[in-house]
Amino acid sequence: MNRRNAAFALLLGLLGFGVASRAAEAQRAGKVYRIGYLSTPTRESVEHGLQAFLRKLRELGWVEGQNLVIEYRWAEGNVERLPDLAAELVRLKVDVIVAPAGSAALAAKNATSSIPIVMIAPNDPVEMGLVASLRRPGGNVTGTTFTPGPEIFGKQLQILKEAIPHVSRVAILSNPADPSFALQVMREVEAAARSLRIRLQHVEARGPEEFDSAFAAMARERAEALLVPGGSTFLVHRTRLAELAVKGRLPTMYSFRESVSAGGLMAYSVNVSDLTGHAAVYVHKILRGAKPADLPVEQPTKFELVINLKTAKALGITIPQSLLLRADEVIQ
Repeated sequence: MNRRNAAFALLLGLLGFGVASRAAEAQRAGKVYRIGYLSTPTRESVEHGLQAFLRKLRELGWVEGQNLVIEYRWAEGNVERLPDLAAELVRLKVDVIVAPAGSAALAAKNATSSIPIVMIAPNDPVEMGLVASLRRPGGNVTGTTFTPGPEIFGKQLQILKEAIPHVSRVAILSNPADPSFALQVMREVEAAARSLRIRLQHVEARGPEEFDSAFAAMARERAEALLVPGGSTFLVHRTRLAELAVKGRLPTMYSFRESVSAGGLMAYSVNVSDLTGHAAVYVHKILRGAKPADLPVEQPTKFELVINLKTAKALGITIPQSLLLRADEVIQ
């Protein structure tokens, strides 16, 4: 082949490659991706955050019903249902699994080592074994974490003490069936309790059927306040918990602002809507070809203190003005 023919052949090859590339791009552009959304709470419990997630996806060009199908799976607050729901999503061969809460992320990770998983707000993803490190996740899981570190739970106890200075006995409620309640969280709360001279009472409840006995145990130990540092089950049944706390005359600190809207006294936590919005960015990058192992886990930067004055009045508590001035939202 002479030089002129060789050049011509090369030109044809490059043109062919360009056409093939554009065809592949057009095919990708026309593809409808499938996302699995594996949630421990009910939809109603996380609707605010879910809408922030969907809104951010739309901003990035992903519209449910157009180029995106979302397979929702709701455990209704029962963490024991998560493995089966995760297995369903794996069988559907979804492109990404979104897992709000550590319990959902663990179930998804146990179900697949190949499908990318975007976790939303687990307490300590490293200690839970979800990622190797925040900077280099390593496997098929990445996303956002609920805390800049477990010290936020010690801060919750500190704010509770500031609101009720005389408190010396605080109950802490956990669900033994929920793996998202990391041991590091408990260690941080215990350290804060020692510095504040507060005696902790550990109380467990797997579900609403055990709430009455849990509050009876608090009454026997003469608990003066209650700390609920997380748990999807408690988020789902937040109204019932708030009612029992008021009935038992227990000022309560939560990790979800929704619990305060439902009648709880106060919450100090990250801005969950902000985190779920960032999770959509991870989904976008993964659908565009990024690998979860290469995407660092994002820690929160926005926090909020919410106080319910109506509940404070029902409990006979006067919240210090200094605390009210620091609150991001005060419910009258």
